[in-house]
Amino acid sequence: MTNFLIRTAVNAVALWVAAWLVDGIVLADDGTTFASKFATIVLVALIFGVVNAVVKPIAQLLAFPAIVLTLGLFTFVVNAFLLQLTEWISSPLGLSFVIKDFWWDAVIGALIVTIVSMVLSWILPEPERY
Repeated sequence: MTNFLIRTAVNAVALWVAAWLVDGIVLADDGTTFASKFATIVLVALIFGVVNAVVKPIAQLLAFPAIVLTLGLFTFVVNAFLLQLTEWISSPLGLSFVIKDFWWDAVIGALIVTIVSMVLSWILPEPERY
C-alpha cells in the first residue's frame, strides 16, 4: 500500500511539473480552490498510474518492432499515447486535464514525466519487500 501511495505521489508531481513546463498541457486550471486543484492532480495521477499498469505492457508489446527499430526512442511516443489516453479518460470524469497537441505537447510532456519520475524514484527510498 505504501508503494502505491509513493507511486501516486511521484506521478502527481511529474504530471504537475509537465503541466508547469509545457504550455499545451493544462492540469487543474479551473480556477477553483487549492483543495480542488490538489484533488484533481491526485485523481489524474491515479488514472495515469492505472493506465500505466494496464495499458503500457500491451502498448509496448505491440510497439516492440518500432521500439527496436528506433533504438528505444519510440518509447516516448508510447508514453505520449498513455498520457493522451489519461486525458481522454479524465475528460468525461470532469477533471481539468487537457493536452492541446499530441505530437509536441504530449511527447515533450511524456519526456518530462519520465525524467521527473526517474529522478524522484532515485531519491525516494524503495520499500522493503519480504
